Amino acid sequence: MESCSFRPATAPSPFPSAPSSSSSSPRAPCPHLRFPRPRNGRQIRVRRRASGFDAFPPLPGKVFVDEAIGAEYGEGFETFRMDGPLKVDVDYLNEKLQECFLQRIRHAMKPDEAFGLIFSWDNVIADTDSLKLDAWRQLALEEGKDIPSATHVRKSILHGAADHVLRKVLYWAKEEDKMEKLKARLIELYYENLFKLDTPVKGLREWLDAVQTAGIPCAVASSLDRRCMIEALDRMALSKYFKAIVTDEDDMESIANRFLSAAMKLDRKPSKCVVFEDDPRGVTAAHNCTMMAVALIGAHPAYELVQADLAIAKYSELSVINLRRLFANKGISFMDLQKQIIEKAPPRRRLTVDTIF
Repeated sequence: MESCSFRPATAPSPFPSAPSSSSSSPRAPCPHLRFPRPRNGRQIRVRRRASGFDAFPPLPGKVFVDEAIGAEYGEGFETFRMDGPLKVDVDYLNEKLQECFLQRIRHAMKPDEAFGLIFSWDNVIADTDSLKLDAWRQLALEEGKDIPSATHVRKSILHGAADHVLRKVLYWAKEEDKMEKLKARLIELYYENLFKLDTPVKGLREWLDAVQTAGIPCAVASSLDRRCMIEALDRMALSKYFKAIVTDEDDMESIANRFLSAAMKLDRKPSKCVVFEDDPRGVTAAHNCTMMAVALIGAHPAYELVQADLAIAKYSELSVINLRRLFANKGISFMDLQKQIIEKAPPRRRLTVDTIF
């Protein structure tokens, strides 16, 4: 019998909801998402001690680190199901997440619902560059240091790993203990700034309203802690727009793996997903997953985002029709059509007496 969906057996539910009597059915629809069970106290205490401070809540996942792009050869990640481990990669998801008969009929009437949108957290949903800069400036003030105003220093601070910046760019720490202490304090300052954030990127809410009206499911992918992510979305009043979230608890090893996990949670093929990114590395990761990429110009200049399928300066430039156009000329058949047109070019006319008179 044909199945309408392929969902991971342990797909997390990011937002709270009332319990439903149909929750026992593995294929029951889940319009409302449940709040995940928080980590136990022992795990949190261990994480706090390892980070060098004991402030609540626990540290975010991968902040101020260089993450791998991933999926360079279409590889994915391993997940665990009731019948054992399952290797998930790009080709596997594009094959398994096929539309069933009823979905094909629905998407024929409402084609926009066939897409899935994946939003990166950094500078796409929230202005995290300002949070990072403020954290570095506060750390410099506490340590009595100065941060050079050179362009390459600013770029390293925003996009480089903290240990590399401390050791190779700012030269603030040589000993390992000193560097770990500074890194822990830097992340603590970032967290404190994050708790004050309550405003999304300009135009994002209006764009999400349009997407929600069109019935397109959305997910947010981040390396932050799940609890921190949910609280930040609640403060910005954006929780209702996202069907799924991917966070540090999903234990994804690369940017591409987070995108693939988001596609699974949205129940959309990777080739039907659009990633909203601001970083060239994220654009590359999206393309490695056979996804389309929309780049936001700002944190990186436009010439660094030329690989994106669409580059915009602000969300107000977008409309739902833009999403359809991203897929309009996609695929091998389009390229073959261009080749046939070139081969069938008409021959040149020969001038004769009859054509002149």
